[in-house]
Amino acid sequence: MKVVVLTGAGISAESGLTTFRDSGGLWEGHDPMQVATPEAYADDPGLVQRFYDARRAALDTVEPNAAHHALARLEQALGDDLLLVTQNVDDLHERAGSRRVHHVHGSLRSAWCTACDARREWSGPLAEGPPCPGCGSTSLRPDIVWFGEIPYGMDVVEDALESCDLFVSIGTSGLVYPAAAFVHWARGDTLELNLEPSAGATDFAESRQGPATVLVPAWVEEVLA
Repeated sequence: MKVVVLTGAGISAESGLTTFRDSGGLWEGHDPMQVATPEAYADDPGLVQRFYDARRAALDTVEPNAAHHALARLEQALGDDLLLVTQNVDDLHERAGSRRVHHVHGSLRSAWCTACDARREWSGPLAEGPPCPGCGSTSLRPDIVWFGEIPYGMDVVEDALESCDLFVSIGTSGLVYPAAAFVHWARGDTLELNLEPSAGATDFAESRQGPATVLVPAWVEEVLA
């Protein structure tokens, strides 16, 4: 059985990571247009770098939860027949043991040098302008897909969805495209696992509500039974 799993902010929220966008539409007190666009970075790179430095530092204060670990167990069983696509920029899936993780929105643990176009693992701050380990330029930026930029590897995701037997969406709002359209691209069965019905819940063959730390392990046990 070929399975594609999409995870969103809801799965990491149960580890203690904020979802960044509050009821007023702000990300930790910032308008997303001030910290998550190429234009914002050009206007005030220091503010943007400090915002992502804080998010990167927050990763050291949290641990993967039962949902992350359950998906890692599923990968151990399915191997290459599972593709884990995540909108999250944290590294909780990897720390739980998942290896086939496709970050469509980039990763906080990666820095992109806009001078030499290299992407490298990164764990420290970027606000002080550290040199690129490759070319020495002080042109490192967060390797994050901002509004107006193209998500990474959509061809890989589209190919997987067209050949999968099951698509499962976990902890997503159903509002952010292109991920919100994955349910329509999937050729197989579809399942949503979410704290509450997403904006696209009715597009799924089945939608289950509850905490990811409860729903995901239970679903994985069903698959592995």
